[in-house]
Amino acid sequence: MKIAFQMDPIGPIDINADSTFRLAEEAQARGHELFYYLPDQLSYQEGRIMARGRSLRVQRVEGDHAQLGELELVDLSGFDVVWLRQDPPFDMHYITTTHLLDRLAPGTLVVNDPFWVRNSPEKLLVLNFPELTPPTTVARDLQTIRDFKAKHGDIILKPLYGNGGAGVFRLDENDRNLSSLYELFTGFSREPLIVQKYLPAVTKGDKRVILVDGEPVGAINRVPAANEVRSNMHVGGRPEKVEMTERDREICAKIGPVLREKGQVFVGIDVIGDWLTEINVTSPTGIQELERFDGINVAEKIWHAVEARRG
Repeated sequence: MKIAFQMDPIGPIDINADSTFRLAEEAQARGHELFYYLPDQLSYQEGRIMARGRSLRVQRVEGDHAQLGELELVDLSGFDVVWLRQDPPFDMHYITTTHLLDRLAPGTLVVNDPFWVRNSPEKLLVLNFPELTPPTTVARDLQTIRDFKAKHGDIILKPLYGNGGAGVFRLDENDRNLSSLYELFTGFSREPLIVQKYLPAVTKGDKRVILVDGEPVGAINRVPAANEVRSNMHVGGRPEKVEMTERDREICAKIGPVLREKGQVFVGIDVIGDWLTEINVTSPTGIQELERFDGINVAEKIWHAVEARRG
């Protein structure tokens, strides 16, 4: 098949951690032809969805992991699969790319399905499953957030469309910074904030469970650094081997059919203790860590699911 990757610059990636690199590596091993372009290079041109990019070959060699062809303009309708793999922020630029990629259906399969990526961002899709999530509010109104904090005491405050642990704050019962943080966030953004009850179990780790076409294939535990509330690996969280619990499987059983129906082939959910906190569909990570810990080829499972959808 002809495979295109819409992703952030490939040069600076960590080849031992980046999930998109692992997907490209497995695709190449399966005989697929690879193409790479940046989100800024996607365009609509007189009825066609075009991308300016380069052919790609990958190899697991530090500093020489991507061999690129000449810059060329291609019609993405000529590709079998397009991977939507750029990182958030989930802003209007990101949303616009999903609208453009929507237009490739049904001839070209876009993974994950851009319509449902657009309508099911990480911190909003979980609202469909209130019985699985900690107490949560989404609001821009300061009084609503104050009332939530008065009720629950110890809370986590974060941007609704952020990623990688950026802008995540814990405000405990004695904190006096809520108003200042609210002013900071609303001063540069018109977006609401999401507030959740703090879960003490996060000190033992924030579990990332990988689902492929709605089925769980394994999990890793991300343990926060000392004196840090965030467990994201972007900010120093340490990945550890972990087994899935019955509660993890119960969560996956409830959300899996929805993910499969909405074309979300590669998904990473975040579970703290017994509670689901995020459903990551935009550009989930964790493949390589899970493969190292559990010795299973997660990328192969993902490609099996993609190839099955292509028929």
